Amino acid sequence: MKDKKRITLGEIAKRIGGELSGEYGDMEISNVAGLKDAVSGDISFLAHRRNLKDLQNTSASAVVLPKDVTFDRLPVIKVENPYYAFSQLLHIFYDKPYISKGVNPTVVMGSDVHVGNDVSIYPFVYLGDCVTIGDNVIIYPGTFIGDGSLIGNDSVIYPNVTIRENVTVGQGVIIHSGAVIGSDGFGYVFHNGTHHKIPQVGGVIIEDGVEIGANTTIDRGTLGNTIIKRGTKIDNLVQVAHNVTVGEDCVFAAQAGIAGSATIGNRVTLAGQAGVTGHVHVGDNVTVAGKGGVTKDIKDGQTVSGMPAIPHRDWLRTMAVFDGLPEMRHKLSSLENKVKELEKIIENKK
Repeated sequence: MKDKKRITLGEIAKRIGGELSGEYGDMEISNVAGLKDAVSGDISFLAHRRNLKDLQNTSASAVVLPKDVTFDRLPVIKVENPYYAFSQLLHIFYDKPYISKGVNPTVVMGSDVHVGNDVSIYPFVYLGDCVTIGDNVIIYPGTFIGDGSLIGNDSVIYPNVTIRENVTVGQGVIIHSGAVIGSDGFGYVFHNGTHHKIPQVGGVIIEDGVEIGANTTIDRGTLGNTIIKRGTKIDNLVQVAHNVTVGEDCVFAAQAGIAGSATIGNRVTLAGQAGVTGHVHVGDNVTVAGKGGVTKDIKDGQTVSGMPAIPHRDWLRTMAVFDGLPEMRHKLSSLENKVKELEKIIENKK
């Protein structure tokens, strides 16, 4: 077993842009761990004040803290965003130097395929005609890349991914196992009692820095392209339909779905199982809560919930009323009975 990395606190503070307290620059750290699990030699972090008790009891050798938290039992690195610093710590301790594996002899290539420098293309990959693979690309086994598709520099395609024809994948993109990019859009026309398929002849454009989760599907455009813009992160089991445009730096959680020709703005969050119907526009900086269903345009900056989705505060008030419906029904039934009794009394006095 290889020895773990050992990195000084001074070097760690420098690399995460933090301020180290005290004279601990030469202390060596060999691992990153949570506050509860950390042992001697580990560095940990506090992301939320609700974990202050865990901070007091941690066995870590050093901790990363927000600038407004005071703690002097252990060496401390102060940062603006401890959770971001934690992500950088994982890179520091766990990233491995990239070593190109070249093109495995079992890779099947069509005609006019262009492969860049320092690639790693593993066994049983299929590259169709006129495919272009950029520099430093990693393509794991069992991947299919269709005719005329392009994979940009520094992208990683995990096993058993299907990238159909005329798909453009930008630089630094990560596509996880089982994803299907460029599948046919769900387009049919009903005529003479039968559903007839509408040919899906467009493509897909995935811009730089996008990450696509396992078993996610992104359909090609009927005409034109389905577009996922720069920096968007998509979880597992997400469906993006034909001719959708997704803005920059969006985050979609598992089982979210977007119907055809919808337009999603920048920095939009779709929580788990949220859905957007076709041909609507969701503005910038919108959050759709879990299981929320967007059926009409949503303006910038809103947080919406429910089906159909409404402003979150309105939904909370509605749910408060909904929870009280059984009691309200009981009271209403009681009032109805009293009214009937009063009506009988009035009728008898006539």
